Amino acid sequence: MTYVLPATATEWIAEYRSRLNESDAFASAAAGWGVDFDGSFRFDVLPDDNYDGPTLSFFIDVVDGNCVRASYLDAPREQSAAFRFYGPATQWKRLLTGDLDPVEGRREEMFELDGDIQKVLQYATAIQLLTETAAEIDTAFDY
Repeated sequence: MTYVLPATATEWIAEYRSRLNESDAFASAAAGWGVDFDGSFRFDVLPDDNYDGPTLSFFIDVVDGNCVRASYLDAPREQSAAFRFYGPATQWKRLLTGDLDPVEGRREEMFELDGDIQKVLQYATAIQLLTETAAEIDTAFDY
């Protein structure tokens, strides 16, 4: 099935959660994540020259290798998270189609990351798998 963003954002995030929870590699790499600290993420797709709609925000909560909650946020300002990864829609499109590595995108300042960077570095493989799993979902874009 092809998921179209933003039209099927709710279905897309449900598929993302399902795939994360089916991944033995993710469960192993994320073991310990969110244990004794808040392991929640908010991903914000910001409007840019190619997408002039509202910010698309997704929330996931990972605890010890399991995505315990995932949702599309209709009102993103009402949901805080320990970690926030955000950037322009054009770069998200590249990321979700596998054309851009998240580390490269962050290094080249295409994306911003808020949160405990030491935790992100400690769980670098799990963070990489978050991106790879998202890129495995057949995703099209309304922009």
